[in-house]
Parts: sequence; structure tokens; C-alpha cells
Amino acid sequence: MQTQLLADLEYKKILDAVGMRKKHLIFPIFVQEGQQEEGQIITMPGIAKTPLKKITQQIHKVINAGISSIVIFGIPENRDMKGSIALNKDGVVQKAMAQIRKEFGNMLNVITDVCVCQYNFSGQCGLVNNNKVDNDSTLELISKIALSHAEAGADVVALSSMMDGQVYSVKKSLKRHGFQKTKILSHSVKQLSSLYSPFRTAAFSKICQFNTIDKSSYQIAYTNPRQILREVQTDINEGADMVMVKPGLPSLDVICMIKEKFAFPIAAQNVSGEYAMIKAAATYGWIDEEPWKVTTIASIKRAGADRIISYFSMDLSKYLED
Repeated sequence: MQTQLLADLEYKKILDAVGMRKKHLIFPIFVQEGQQEEGQIITMPGIAKTPLKKITQQIHKVINAGISSIVIFGIPENRDMKGSIALNKDGVVQKAMAQIRKEFGNMLNVITDVCVCQYNFSGQCGLVNNNKVDNDSTLELISKIALSHAEAGADVVALSSMMDGQVYSVKKSLKRHGFQKTKILSHSVKQLSSLYSPFRTAAFSKICQFNTIDKSSYQIAYTNPRQILREVQTDINEGADMVMVKPGLPSLDVICMIKEKFAFPIAAQNVSGEYAMIKAAATYGWIDEEPWKVTTIASIKRAGADRIISYFSMDLSKYLED
């Protein structure tokens, strides 16, 4: 017991030293349509897909942990070729938002994922035309999706498709319909990575396995820092309120570079593969899980991230001040 108390104090010191607070954490929630009970995600031990009817129960746990922000990833019961169900007012994200606002009002800052990969058959983040992702038609669709999320009560729409011009298109649509206060978190630096694989198996396991979907035409290569800066600059100019960098841990230099160059709000995502690696290594006794997840989040914060999306958020909250 004494040893554990000393360890907990050390973890608190580490996180406090980099200025980490509960308000900086964002907890990701998978909301599953057409499911009655929680579905454990095999590739992400400790993380489950939450049935739509149980979303408020999950939110109570988040609030009790002192976490004030979540990001919702919708998993629909059905899909189609064009992902059109994503903008349906009766869609899984829209229904989840309605329940959250009814139960909790504005107690929680809710971010919604705006993309089509979970809603179509291809698993691509955009509409496919002649075997290629079509940027312009995708912009029209994600603008409609973002608007439907704003109408449902989202505080922030997270544009994760990496389409050129997505911030401008969505901001224009939101403004035209009177949603000037809805914030835009743009995935400006979504790098091409195998570290998204556990997320993919959870979000659309029926149509793909691991990293079989080629997204190299719109996600960024790790080897191109100049393109990264151009993408960030473009999204800032188009009106983004915050830019996203992911994966988090392999991008500490990128986070630091963006902060030094632009002094702009940055979110970083400690993605599913980063979570899964720590969990797997700890299961086999190769590492001590607790210091690994503490130092991982501390390093992302130290690099310059203002907000961190992490599946470890609930675990880490006990070490943090409000």
C-alpha cells in the first residue's frame, strides 16, 4: 500500500510538472447503433463500444472521473455506398447528442467525428469515384454531416477526412445556417499510419481488417514536414479553431514544430495503436503499464499539445488536478 501511494505521488508530480490538468483530456467514445450490450474491443482491452441506449450511463462515468470533454465516434447499424446515413437526423451520432443534451445540458464539451469511413462500404474517408477518392463531392457531404451534428448540439465538429478545403467548406456552411459558435477541430496532420488499425477493427471490422485500406492519397507521409506546415497554415487561414496532430507519440517533434511556428491551439490524439501496444506489452509483463501511460501523455503535453484525446483519459484523471 505504501509503495503504491509513493508511486501515485510520483505520477502526479510528473503530470503536474508539464502542466497537465483534467480539462486537457478528451475521452473517445464509440457509440454503437443496434447493439443492446457493451461490446468489448478485442484489440483495445478495457475499451468497449457503447450501445446507444446506454450512452448516458457511460457519460456519468466520464463526468464522475472529472473529464469534461468527449469525442463521439458513431458506428451505424447500416452502411451504403455514399455514407449518406452519416447526415441523417436520426443517425447514431445525432441520437447520442440528443440524449446527452437532454440528460446533461451543457455540463460536457462534446466533439463529434465528421467523416464517412464508418458509414460507407469502402472504409475510405471520402466518396469514391472511378476507384479514387473524390475531394470536391466529399466536401459537400462532410459539410452536411457537420451541420447535422451542430443542429444536434455538438460544441465542436472534428473534421477527420483530410480533404483539401474541408475547413473552409464546413465553416461556410455552419455560418450560413447560424452556427457561428460551433468550433472546428481540423485533423490537419493525420499521418499515414498502421497505428489506426485497432480503431478500424472496432469501427468497421465487417468491411476491412487492420491496415488494408490505402489512404495514402490524402493522409500525410511522416517524411514531409513542409507539407505538414502547409496543411496547418491552410487550415488556420480557412478558420479552424484548433488543429489536430495524430498519431501523438510518434509526432512529438511535429507538435513542437507547429507550436513554435504558429503559436496556435493544438490537439493531439494518442491513437488506438499506441493504446494497444502499451496494453499488450503490459499483459505479457514486458513493461509496467502505469508509468508508461503517464509518461506517454506527459511527453505529448510537454511537446506543446493543448488538448489530448486518449483512451487512457479515465485512468489518468485520478492523478490530475481539476
